[in-house]
Amino acid sequence: MKKFNAILLIAVSALVFASCQKGTKDFPDENVLRSESTVEDQADVLADRSGNNSGNVYTMTNSADGNKIKVFKRGHDGSLTYQATYSSGGNGTGSGLGNQGGLVLSEDEKTLITVNAGSNNISTFKVAGNGQLVLKSTISSGGMMPVSVTIHDDLVYVLNAGGTGNISGFKLGPNDKLYKLHNSTRPLTSSSAGAAQVSFVRNGNILAITEKATDKIVTYRVGASGRPFGMKSITSASPTPFGFAADHFGNIYVSEAVGGAAGASTVSSYHISFNGDITLTEGPVGAGQSAACWVVLTGNDKYAYVTNAASNNISSFSIQPHSGNLDVLEADAAGADGGPIDAALTKNSKYLYVLNSGGHSISAYEVSNNGGLTSIGTVGSLPMGTNGLAAR
Repeated sequence: MKKFNAILLIAVSALVFASCQKGTKDFPDENVLRSESTVEDQADVLADRSGNNSGNVYTMTNSADGNKIKVFKRGHDGSLTYQATYSSGGNGTGSGLGNQGGLVLSEDEKTLITVNAGSNNISTFKVAGNGQLVLKSTISSGGMMPVSVTIHDDLVYVLNAGGTGNISGFKLGPNDKLYKLHNSTRPLTSSSAGAAQVSFVRNGNILAITEKATDKIVTYRVGASGRPFGMKSITSASPTPFGFAADHFGNIYVSEAVGGAAGASTVSSYHISFNGDITLTEGPVGAGQSAACWVVLTGNDKYAYVTNAASNNISSFSIQPHSGNLDVLEADAAGADGGPIDAALTKNSKYLYVLNSGGHSISAYEVSNNGGLTSIGTVGSLPMGTNGLAAR
């Protein structure tokens, strides 16, 4: 067991430094912000758990000989059963991507987008009412080795971690097809940034990016045309900023893996203003765990869950909405099935799902009103290199 843990820590340490990694439409370029709609207090998602709780969970095989999306049916009790597999029309890499957000659902849960890191493209699927998928488009990612994708309304951005690295934009058109948004590609802070995640924050007005190799958190403002401008950056409170989750008030909660060092991982909160300025709110906050990399946030902005790939467990954090202050709730909130990586919450935050790289499986947990986790079960037999997780 000690030998296995040592091998796992070495593998994860390498992972966090890896590059983890029809017609065309065009739109006028305007260096002005998109509409800054006022963010109202959000309803307590955890308090509303009535109605039909069935849905689906999605992951991608990331296979080098053909990336595929695996669909699992989510029962009323949160348990998963295999449903179907769909080709993405692209290829994966067959190994870890050192990323968060390789597979995402649109806000209305009617469109699924996946990266194909091995073939430098991304794909969109229409999501049917029963969770079945229909492939609608596959398009070049605008760079090399796409690892993360984000969507707000009809605007999509992908993070390319290979080559010199960049972000590149697209419009989601009719029938769930993607169209390149010309003159939308922007650089990272370095040609060897080792970027991990891109995500919209501030109601689509800001794009945020984490760079593992440079220890930078980066923002771009999003103009009315959908194009980014005005790059800003900050050095993270601890090394190796990896995954992050954004709340409704301009705060992001970032895992800092510290190169995979034993017991050294932290989480920090940062506030992002409408002009893209980034300031440290609180942190680094440590839970004594190793290789903290992936972060998800409940819909009421009260609890964050962080998967610790080398510690083989999940940590939970309590958050004060608005302020962004955070504290460790449970350092070891739940065990995992070997090398937990990606995580996803259902829209009502009742169930948490975690992808296990070592166990080649997905674990399910019920989330209590006080943020506690109760294990439901695990489904396995996923290919090596499986990446990304989305839940509906």
